[in-house]
Amino acid sequence: MFRLNLPQYEIKIGEKDGKRTIFDFLRRKYVALTPEEWVRQHFVHYLIEHKGYPKGLLSNEVELHIGEKSLRCDSILYNKVAAPQMIIEYKAPTIQLQQKTFDQISAYNLLLKVDYLIISNGLQHYCCKMDYEHQKYLFLQDVPDYENL
Repeated sequence: MFRLNLPQYEIKIGEKDGKRTIFDFLRRKYVALTPEEWVRQHFVHYLIEHKGYPKGLLSNEVELHIGEKSLRCDSILYNKVAAPQMIIEYKAPTIQLQQKTFDQISAYNLLLKVDYLIISNGLQHYCCKMDYEHQKYLFLQDVPDYENL
């Protein structure tokens, strides 16, 4: 796969029906090993192992519904009362992070109204803190440690 700008971890790779899989320890199952999934698994491990995020408050592949339309958030961090606190959107390392990626995650946030938005392609990571009072967002230099959220 791709070398990412994220720490390494003990990766579990498998195979099912002739296709490579990777173990998603949040969903507790092997899932298709796509470039985006490669980024997701590395980023989630980074949050837990290096930033102190509780495993039990993170969820992958979260469905949202707007009327009859379904959307899917790549990852969500919940706070201790089970309210969404952060949305994370992943792209493959070959995909440039552009305005349409921010537009996509912003659409999810219209429903969830979280405090933080993160996008990553495994090479670049952008983290924004929402400022609803002034109707803007602030780009942070780094992903905050969990204790600083």
